[in-house]
Amino acid sequence: MMVFLLLANVSCVSKRKLVDAQMQYRTLQNDSALMASKIADQQASITKLQSDLAALNQQNTQLSNDASNKVNSLQQNLQAQQKRLQDLQNLLDQQRKQTDELKNKMINALVGYSDSDLTITQKNGKVYVSLSEKFLFPSGSAIVNKTGKEALSKLANVLIANPDIAVNIEGHTDSIPIRTKFQDNWALSTARATSVVRILVDDYKVDPSRVIASGHAWFDPVDTNNTPEGRAKNRRTEIILSPKLDQIYKLLEQTQ
Repeated sequence: MMVFLLLANVSCVSKRKLVDAQMQYRTLQNDSALMASKIADQQASITKLQSDLAALNQQNTQLSNDASNKVNSLQQNLQAQQKRLQDLQNLLDQQRKQTDELKNKMINALVGYSDSDLTITQKNGKVYVSLSEKFLFPSGSAIVNKTGKEALSKLANVLIANPDIAVNIEGHTDSIPIRTKFQDNWALSTARATSVVRILVDDYKVDPSRVIASGHAWFDPVDTNNTPEGRAKNRRTEIILSPKLDQIYKLLEQTQ
């Protein structure tokens, strides 16, 4: 009887161990399947990260190339701009030199005249030859006198020898209303400028395409109109000489 109970007890213990072993096996199987699933997920994540990294590397390479190309383009544009600016500076220096030379030529050509009759100045890249009213015209008249024609002859010789100089003739009056055959100061100032142009073009053969005549009446004074001395300075004819600026204008357009 004791032997039977012992065998029965042993048999029960073996069955429990077997059941426990089977449960542990199934647990291990489940754990293994779960681990395999996690490994697969991790592998998928790694694959995606590798793909994203490759895409980022490609994007970074493209950005680097684009940046390099842009830098090269900017450098080329900067160099071209610097060259245009240097060319412009060279032209401005050349124009300033031409203006200086033109002023000296005018001074030499018109030497001997009184400063109260004729002055030569330089400003804004131009040469201004200012002739007083009494030097050129009788009072209230637009007919150039003999002394004025002689001075214009000398001036014309310089203009003909320098064909690249543009010529602007401006007539100016004082503020006293005119009481002659002219309608007003506008008409007188314009007629005087036109008379000077006709002498330069018709008598001394200056190219008419280079010459412009304009009248300013008393609206561009150089002195006060409240004194006789000031009004005398304002009654004048200005011959404004300027080198042609075609090349400078072209460069300015390119730099904008």
